[in-house]
Amino acid sequence: MSKTPTVVTSSSLSRREMMASAAAGAGVTTMYGSLPSDTFGTEQVDKSVFRFCLNTSTVRGQALPLLKQIELAAQSGYDGIEPWIGDIEKCRASGGSLRDIGKRCEDLGLEIPSAIGFAEWIVNDPVRRAKGLERARREMELVRQIGGTRIAAPPVGAISKGYTLDLLAAADRYAVLLEVGRQIGVVAQVEVWGFSENLSRLGEAVLVAIESGHPDACLLPDVYHIYKGGSDYAGLNLLGHQAIHCFHLNDYPANPRREELTDAHRIYPGDGVAPWNQILAALAVNHNRCMLSLELFNPDYWKLDAMTVARTGLQKCQSVVERVLNDFRATS
Repeated sequence: MSKTPTVVTSSSLSRREMMASAAAGAGVTTMYGSLPSDTFGTEQVDKSVFRFCLNTSTVRGQALPLLKQIELAAQSGYDGIEPWIGDIEKCRASGGSLRDIGKRCEDLGLEIPSAIGFAEWIVNDPVRRAKGLERARREMELVRQIGGTRIAAPPVGAISKGYTLDLLAAADRYAVLLEVGRQIGVVAQVEVWGFSENLSRLGEAVLVAIESGHPDACLLPDVYHIYKGGSDYAGLNLLGHQAIHCFHLNDYPANPRREELTDAHRIYPGDGVAPWNQILAALAVNHNRCMLSLELFNPDYWKLDAMTVARTGLQKCQSVVERVLNDFRATS
Protein backbone atom coordinates (compact mmCIF):
# COMPACT_ATOMS: atom_id res chain seq x y z
CA MET A 1 0.00 0.00 0.00
CA SER A 2 1.27 3.44 -0.76
CA LYS A 3 2.07 5.66 2.14
CA THR A 4 0.50 9.06 2.65
CA PRO A 5 3.12 11.52 3.87
CA THR A 6 2.62 12.73 7.42
CA VAL A 7 1.53 16.35 7.58
CA VAL A 8 2.70 18.06 10.74
CA THR A 9 0.25 20.70 11.90
CA SER A 10 0.34 23.12 14.76
CA SER A 11 -2.55 21.27 16.40
CA SER A 12 -0.76 17.91 16.30
CA LEU A 13 2.36 19.43 17.77
CA SER A 14 0.46 21.17 20.52
CA ARG A 15 -1.26 17.90 21.41
CA ARG A 16 2.11 16.16 21.70
CA GLU A 17 3.47 19.00 23.79
CA MET A 18 0.36 18.99 25.94
CA MET A 19 0.62 15.26 26.61
CA ALA A 20 4.32 15.48 27.41
CA SER A 21 3.69 18.40 29.74
CA ALA A 22 0.87 16.59 31.49
CA ALA A 23 3.00 13.51 32.05
CA ALA A 24 5.92 15.52 33.36
CA GLY A 25 3.82 17.69 35.61
CA ALA A 26 1.52 15.09 37.07
CA GLY A 27 3.87 12.13 37.28
CA VAL A 28 3.41 8.76 35.67
CA THR A 29 -0.01 8.06 37.16
CA THR A 30 -2.01 10.77 35.38
CA MET A 31 -2.01 9.31 31.87
CA TYR A 32 -1.72 5.63 32.61
CA GLY A 33 -3.46 5.12 35.91
CA SER A 34 -1.67 3.92 39.02
CA LEU A 35 1.27 1.68 38.34
CA PRO A 36 1.11 -1.79 39.89
CA SER A 37 2.58 -1.75 43.36
CA ASP A 38 5.21 -4.31 42.40
CA THR A 39 6.36 -2.40 39.32
CA PHE A 40 9.10 -0.59 41.20
CA GLY A 41 10.97 -1.95 44.18
CA THR A 42 12.61 0.13 46.86
CA GLU A 43 16.13 -1.20 46.36
CA GLN A 44 18.11 -1.09 43.12
CA VAL A 45 14.99 0.16 41.41
CA ASP A 46 16.76 1.23 38.25
CA LYS A 47 18.13 -2.28 37.81
CA SER A 48 14.99 -4.20 38.77
CA VAL A 49 12.78 -2.47 36.23
CA PHE A 50 15.17 -1.88 33.33
CA ARG A 51 18.64 -2.96 32.33
CA PHE A 52 21.04 -0.93 30.24
CA CYS A 53 22.90 -1.78 27.07
CA LEU A 54 25.48 -0.02 24.89
CA ASN A 55 24.71 0.07 21.19
CA THR A 56 28.17 0.40 19.69
CA SER A 57 27.15 3.11 17.22
CA THR A 58 27.46 5.41 20.22
CA VAL A 59 31.25 5.10 19.97
CA ARG A 60 31.55 4.29 16.28
CA GLY A 61 33.74 7.29 15.59
CA GLN A 62 36.40 5.99 17.98
CA ALA A 63 36.81 2.95 15.68
CA LEU A 64 37.27 0.36 18.43
CA PRO A 65 37.50 -3.33 17.49
CA LEU A 66 34.77 -5.60 18.81
CA LEU A 67 36.72 -6.92 21.78
CA LYS A 68 37.52 -3.36 22.91
CA GLN A 69 33.87 -2.43 22.54
CA ILE A 70 32.93 -5.33 24.78
CA GLU A 71 35.48 -4.37 27.41
CA LEU A 72 34.33 -0.75 27.22
CA ALA A 73 30.70 -1.71 27.85
CA ALA A 74 31.63 -3.89 30.80
CA GLN A 75 34.01 -1.38 32.38
CA SER A 76 31.44 1.40 31.96
CA GLY A 77 28.86 -0.57 33.92
CA TYR A 78 26.40 -1.69 31.24
CA ASP A 79 24.44 -4.93 31.50
CA GLY A 80 24.70 -5.68 27.80
CA ILE A 81 26.15 -4.74 24.44
CA GLU A 82 24.41 -4.36 21.07
CA PRO A 83 27.06 -4.81 18.37
CA TRP A 84 26.86 -4.14 14.65
CA ILE A 85 27.22 -6.99 12.19
CA GLY A 86 30.05 -5.18 10.39
CA ASP A 87 32.19 -5.24 13.53
CA ILE A 88 31.48 -8.93 14.07
CA GLU A 89 32.54 -9.62 10.48
CA LYS A 90 35.75 -7.60 10.94
CA CYS A 91 36.54 -9.62 14.04
CA ARG A 92 36.15 -12.88 12.16
CA ALA A 93 38.10 -11.61 9.16
CA SER A 94 41.03 -10.67 11.40
CA GLY A 95 41.18 -14.21 12.73
CA GLY A 96 39.23 -13.67 15.92
CA SER A 97 37.16 -16.50 17.37
CA LEU A 98 33.52 -15.55 17.63
CA ARG A 99 32.92 -18.21 20.26
CA ASP A 100 35.75 -16.70 22.29
CA ILE A 101 34.09 -13.30 21.91
CA GLY A 102 30.91 -14.79 23.32
CA LYS A 103 32.84 -16.34 26.18
CA ARG A 104 34.44 -12.97 26.91
CA CYS A 105 31.01 -11.36 27.16
CA GLU A 106 29.87 -14.14 29.47
CA ASP A 107 32.95 -13.76 31.68
CA LEU A 108 32.35 -10.01 31.93
CA GLY A 109 28.66 -10.48 32.72
CA LEU A 110 27.44 -8.88 29.50
CA GLU A 111 24.32 -9.97 27.65
CA ILE A 112 23.96 -9.60 23.89
CA PRO A 113 20.22 -8.93 23.66
CA SER A 114 20.34 -7.64 20.09
CA ALA A 115 22.62 -6.88 17.15
CA ILE A 116 22.29 -4.52 14.20
CA GLY A 117 22.00 -5.98 10.70
CA PHE A 118 20.79 -4.71 7.34
CA ALA A 119 19.36 -7.58 5.32
CA GLU A 120 16.80 -6.77 2.58
CA TRP A 121 14.11 -9.13 3.89
CA ILE A 122 11.19 -6.81 3.15
CA VAL A 123 11.68 -5.70 -0.47
CA ASN A 124 9.21 -6.42 -3.26
CA ASP A 125 11.68 -7.85 -5.73
CA PRO A 126 11.78 -11.63 -5.11
CA VAL A 127 15.39 -12.02 -6.27
CA ARG A 128 16.64 -9.26 -3.98
CA ARG A 129 14.50 -10.61 -1.17
CA ALA A 130 15.94 -14.10 -1.55
CA LYS A 131 19.44 -12.66 -1.37
CA GLY A 132 18.35 -10.63 1.63
CA LEU A 133 17.15 -13.74 3.43
CA GLU A 134 20.47 -15.44 2.76
CA ARG A 135 22.26 -12.42 4.16
CA ALA A 136 19.93 -12.50 7.18
CA ARG A 137 20.79 -16.15 7.69
CA ARG A 138 24.53 -15.39 7.66
CA GLU A 139 24.12 -12.44 10.01
CA MET A 140 21.99 -14.45 12.42
CA GLU A 141 24.61 -17.17 12.47
CA LEU A 142 27.25 -14.61 13.42
CA VAL A 143 25.02 -13.34 16.22
CA ARG A 144 24.42 -16.86 17.47
CA GLN A 145 28.12 -17.65 17.54
CA ILE A 146 28.85 -14.74 19.88
CA GLY A 147 25.95 -15.70 22.13
CA GLY A 148 23.37 -13.19 20.87
CA THR A 149 19.65 -13.85 20.78
CA ARG A 150 18.09 -11.17 18.53
CA ILE A 151 18.83 -9.02 15.51
CA ALA A 152 17.32 -5.83 14.14
CA ALA A 153 15.06 -6.12 11.08
CA PRO A 154 14.75 -2.60 9.64
CA PRO A 155 13.02 -1.89 6.29
CA VAL A 156 16.29 -1.84 4.34
CA GLY A 157 15.65 -1.48 0.61
CA ALA A 158 12.16 -0.03 1.10
CA ILE A 159 13.07 3.37 2.49
CA SER A 160 13.22 5.63 -0.56
CA LYS A 161 10.48 8.13 -1.34
CA GLY A 162 7.74 6.64 -3.48
CA TYR A 163 8.58 3.01 -2.67
CA THR A 164 5.21 1.24 -2.46
CA LEU A 165 5.01 -1.55 0.09
CA ASP A 166 1.96 -3.62 0.97
CA LEU A 167 2.16 -4.00 4.74
CA LEU A 168 0.29 -7.31 4.72
CA ALA A 169 2.80 -8.66 2.23
CA ALA A 170 5.52 -7.29 4.50
CA ALA A 171 3.97 -9.21 7.37
CA ASP A 172 4.17 -12.44 5.38
CA ARG A 173 7.82 -11.69 4.60
CA TYR A 174 8.50 -11.05 8.26
CA ALA A 175 7.02 -14.45 9.11
CA VAL A 176 9.47 -16.04 6.66
CA LEU A 177 12.34 -14.13 8.25
CA LEU A 178 11.28 -15.30 11.69
CA GLU A 179 11.27 -18.90 10.50
CA VAL A 180 14.83 -18.49 9.26
CA GLY A 181 15.67 -17.18 12.70
CA ARG A 182 14.02 -20.15 14.40
CA GLN A 183 16.29 -22.51 12.50
CA ILE A 184 19.31 -20.65 13.83
CA GLY A 185 18.11 -19.54 17.25
CA VAL A 186 18.03 -15.77 16.69
CA VAL A 187 14.86 -13.65 16.64
CA ALA A 188 14.42 -10.81 14.14
CA GLN A 189 12.85 -7.63 15.57
CA VAL A 190 10.85 -5.32 13.30
CA GLU A 191 12.56 -1.97 13.61
CA VAL A 192 10.87 1.41 13.25
CA TRP A 193 12.82 3.80 11.02
CA GLY A 194 11.36 7.29 11.22
CA PHE A 195 13.02 8.62 8.06
CA SER A 196 11.86 5.70 5.89
CA GLU A 197 9.00 5.69 3.40
CA ASN A 198 7.88 2.43 5.02
CA LEU A 199 7.78 1.33 8.68
CA SER A 200 8.37 4.91 9.75
CA ARG A 201 5.34 4.77 12.03
CA LEU A 202 5.05 2.68 15.16
CA GLY A 203 1.65 1.45 14.01
CA GLU A 204 3.05 0.18 10.71
CA ALA A 205 5.65 -1.91 12.51
CA VAL A 206 3.00 -3.21 14.91
CA LEU A 207 0.79 -4.22 11.98
CA VAL A 208 3.63 -6.15 10.35
CA ALA A 209 4.40 -7.92 13.62
CA ILE A 210 0.81 -8.82 14.44
CA GLU A 211 -0.21 -9.87 10.95
CA SER A 212 2.84 -12.10 10.60
CA GLY A 213 0.94 -14.48 12.87
CA HIS A 214 4.24 -15.71 14.24
CA PRO A 215 4.80 -16.38 17.97
CA ASP A 216 8.30 -14.86 17.84
CA ALA A 217 7.15 -11.52 16.38
CA CYS A 218 8.41 -8.46 18.25
CA LEU A 219 9.46 -4.85 17.78
CA LEU A 220 12.62 -2.80 18.12
CA PRO A 221 11.40 0.74 18.91
CA ASP A 222 13.56 3.83 19.21
CA VAL A 223 12.82 7.14 20.97
CA TYR A 224 14.21 9.24 18.10
CA HIS A 225 12.64 7.17 15.32
CA ILE A 226 9.17 7.18 16.88
CA TYR A 227 9.28 10.98 17.04
CA LYS A 228 10.92 11.38 13.63
CA GLY A 229 8.25 9.23 11.98
CA GLY A 230 5.42 11.22 13.53
CA SER A 231 3.96 8.61 15.87
CA ASP A 232 2.81 9.42 19.38
CA TYR A 233 4.48 7.70 22.30
CA ALA A 234 1.02 6.89 23.66
CA GLY A 235 1.07 3.92 21.27
CA LEU A 236 3.65 2.24 23.50
CA ASN A 237 0.96 1.79 26.12
CA LEU A 238 -0.71 -0.80 23.87
CA LEU A 239 2.36 -3.06 23.69
CA GLY A 240 2.67 -5.88 26.19
CA HIS A 241 5.85 -7.33 27.66
CA GLN A 242 6.23 -9.86 24.85
CA ALA A 243 6.32 -7.14 22.19
CA ILE A 244 9.56 -5.38 23.15
CA HIS A 245 12.81 -6.98 24.32
CA CYS A 246 15.20 -4.18 23.40
CA PHE A 247 14.41 -0.45 23.21
CA HIS A 248 16.77 2.15 21.74
CA LEU A 249 17.33 5.13 24.00
CA ASN A 250 18.34 8.58 22.81
CA ASP A 251 16.93 12.09 22.88
CA TYR A 252 16.48 14.96 20.46
CA PRO A 253 16.61 18.77 20.76
CA ALA A 254 13.68 21.14 20.36
CA ASN A 255 15.38 22.57 17.27
CA PRO A 256 15.66 21.88 14.40
CA ARG A 257 12.12 20.89 13.49
CA ARG A 258 11.22 17.22 13.36
CA GLU A 259 11.38 17.14 9.55
CA GLU A 260 14.95 18.42 9.67
CA LEU A 261 16.25 16.12 12.39
CA THR A 262 18.86 13.55 11.41
CA ASP A 263 20.70 10.77 13.23
CA ALA A 264 23.47 13.25 14.00
CA HIS A 265 21.07 15.26 16.18
CA ARG A 266 20.61 12.39 18.63
CA ILE A 267 21.78 13.36 22.10
CA TYR A 268 22.03 11.79 25.54
CA PRO A 269 18.72 10.84 27.18
CA GLY A 270 17.47 13.73 29.28
CA ASP A 271 19.41 16.37 27.38
CA GLY A 272 16.56 16.97 24.93
CA VAL A 273 12.77 17.27 24.91
CA ALA A 274 11.59 13.65 24.73
CA PRO A 275 8.72 12.98 27.23
CA TRP A 276 10.48 10.43 29.41
CA ASN A 277 7.68 10.01 31.96
CA GLN A 278 5.33 9.01 29.18
CA ILE A 279 7.80 6.66 27.46
CA LEU A 280 9.14 4.81 30.50
CA ALA A 281 5.81 4.68 32.32
CA ALA A 282 4.23 2.99 29.31
CA LEU A 283 6.92 0.30 29.36
CA ALA A 284 6.70 -0.17 33.11
CA VAL A 285 2.91 -0.40 33.23
CA ASN A 286 3.04 -3.17 30.66
CA HIS A 287 5.76 -4.97 32.63
CA ASN A 288 8.30 -4.53 29.85
CA ARG A 289 11.57 -5.61 31.46
CA CYS A 290 13.35 -4.79 28.23
CA MET A 291 16.97 -3.85 27.74
CA LEU A 292 17.34 -0.10 27.24
CA SER A 293 20.06 0.27 24.62
CA LEU A 294 21.81 3.62 24.18
CA GLU A 295 22.05 4.25 20.43
CA LEU A 296 23.60 7.54 19.34
CA PHE A 297 25.25 8.79 16.14
CA ASN A 298 26.43 12.14 17.37
CA PRO A 299 29.70 13.23 15.68
CA ASP A 300 30.50 15.51 18.62
CA TYR A 301 30.51 12.50 20.94
CA TRP A 302 32.72 10.59 18.52
CA LYS A 303 35.43 13.20 19.07
CA LEU A 304 35.56 12.40 22.80
CA ASP A 305 37.21 9.61 24.74
CA ALA A 306 35.11 6.48 24.29
CA MET A 307 35.05 5.70 28.02
CA THR A 308 33.83 9.20 28.79
CA VAL A 309 31.01 8.87 26.26
CA ALA A 310 30.00 5.40 27.44
CA ARG A 311 29.97 6.30 31.12
CA THR A 312 28.19 9.60 30.54
CA GLY A 313 25.60 7.83 28.43
CA LEU A 314 24.90 5.24 31.09
CA GLN A 315 24.61 7.90 33.78
CA LYS A 316 22.15 9.83 31.60
CA CYS A 317 20.07 6.69 30.99
CA GLN A 318 19.97 5.86 34.68
CA SER A 319 19.09 9.44 35.50
CA VAL A 320 15.96 9.59 33.35
CA VAL A 321 14.81 6.24 34.73
CA GLU A 322 15.38 7.39 38.30
CA ARG A 323 13.54 10.63 37.60
CA VAL A 324 10.47 8.71 36.45
CA LEU A 325 10.70 6.51 39.53
CA ASN A 326 10.87 9.57 41.78
CA ASP A 327 7.79 11.00 40.11
CA PHE A 328 6.02 7.72 40.79
CA ARG A 329 7.05 7.74 44.44
CA ALA A 330 5.85 11.33 44.81
CA THR A 331 2.37 10.42 43.61
CA SER A 332 2.01 7.01 45.26
